[in-house]
Amino acid sequence: MNKNNNDHKLILDMHHVYKNYDGVKALTDTHFDLCKGEVHALIGENGAGKTTLIKIIMGVIMADSGVIKLDGNPVHIHNPQSAQEFGIAAIYQEPMVFPDLNVAENIFISHADRGSIVHWRKTFQDAEDVLSKLDVNLNVHMPARGLTLAAQQTVEIAKAISLNARILIMDEPTSSLSAHEVKQLFKIVRSLRDQGVSILFIGHRLEEVLEIADRITVFRDGRWISSKPRDEVTIEGLIHDMVGRDVKEFFAKEKTERGELLMSVRNLYKENVFKGINFDVYRGEVLGFAGLIGSGRTDVGLALFGIEHADSGDIIFEGKKLKIKSSQQALEHGIAYSTEDRRRLGLIMPMSICSNITLPLLQRYLNSLGLIKKRPEEETAESFRKQLDIHTSSVQTVIEELSGGNQQKVMISKWLNADPKLLILDEPTRGIDVATKAEVHNMINDLASQGVAVILISSDLPEVLAMSDRILVMHEGNQMGIFDQVEAEEENIMATALGQNQAIQETVQ
Repeated sequence: MNKNNNDHKLILDMHHVYKNYDGVKALTDTHFDLCKGEVHALIGENGAGKTTLIKIIMGVIMADSGVIKLDGNPVHIHNPQSAQEFGIAAIYQEPMVFPDLNVAENIFISHADRGSIVHWRKTFQDAEDVLSKLDVNLNVHMPARGLTLAAQQTVEIAKAISLNARILIMDEPTSSLSAHEVKQLFKIVRSLRDQGVSILFIGHRLEEVLEIADRITVFRDGRWISSKPRDEVTIEGLIHDMVGRDVKEFFAKEKTERGELLMSVRNLYKENVFKGINFDVYRGEVLGFAGLIGSGRTDVGLALFGIEHADSGDIIFEGKKLKIKSSQQALEHGIAYSTEDRRRLGLIMPMSICSNITLPLLQRYLNSLGLIKKRPEEETAESFRKQLDIHTSSVQTVIEELSGGNQQKVMISKWLNADPKLLILDEPTRGIDVATKAEVHNMINDLASQGVAVILISSDLPEVLAMSDRILVMHEGNQMGIFDQVEAEEENIMATALGQNQAIQETVQ
């Protein structure tokens, strides 16, 4: 634990916390505490109770029973405003900035003490002062929509600091950041810790948790399992606590016979986005796309699915040249795309599991009057619920009530229902736990064994290395090379993704 935490003085202490949702036990006799000037990581599988605990601390929901103490005194946190008054703030996986307001306005948006008249010079100066405490240089006049995701998170942190937050909850803050951005974020986290701010850090990347945390607590199935100082834990031990069993292999690509050529891409080009994209994909093959965030990987996937349109180049699918102008046209040819942004682009959150799974092929479930045939629709959804082990008692459950891992399974089910010949998976394991990640990898293996071609786009380089038969590497919109699995090494792939390997390889393999 950090030695500068005022002798481990407890600032937050929760014990005997219970919370049920319609008979489902979200938290059972759970406890959690946080010391002043400490980074305390909370980890566990999706559905372990982490989000429920956060909502209770933030006053979004009330516990059924239990005690919450701040500085040793019992408190009742009735709502988010109450949490703010107690000095508690949260930074969520998707920053909640106002895109049309500038940086300074976003920092002070929650202040009720600055009066009804905005003194702009003071507002901008105060914003710069707050950012300077974080050792961050941002243009406080810039609209938030022009900021990177990492910069938006920094604005959220600055907002919390401007409110004199003593406790900062960070929920999956690194899930969409590059390695460099994670490094910068951790620098800010350590600075806050040294200033006496207590940080509850929730993450799925265990290597990052071990790097930033002073103490690590594991939840499983809504129960407290363990709490240990950083120097007393190992990744293997954490995984065992999280899943209740040893997981020796996170992922492993099973050997499958490469089938016949399915698709060839030649000289695909989109101005200022990507160029020189050349590759083949075979039935039963997993072709990994590696590269830093912003390298153009996703843009190529969107072009293949007809959402973005390439300016030139050829896509030859099953021996026929295609001009894919829409996602519907791509689906008709057997190409499906699972987006990296499940909440905004992949799923309709207020709708049910059933409706989301069948939506792309809704015509299949309509009768002659144009009404949905409920039984076939529900039977389809139920088969995927069982096949992918979606944790819910009913396919009529609303998507937003599911954990992130189960939402991911629903989104993948939606495209599996289209029976694709080529499935493009963009960040399929982002923000999900170890056990669910293993399930997704098993699904990829199953698809490959059935002859489905998979393009795996992922920022998780160990995942790409382990799951891919070949790896295509991109840098700033350029295809730098294609590596066979046997020749792909992490250092070489990363150097290529950073543009350090100057010679671009022959890329049609």
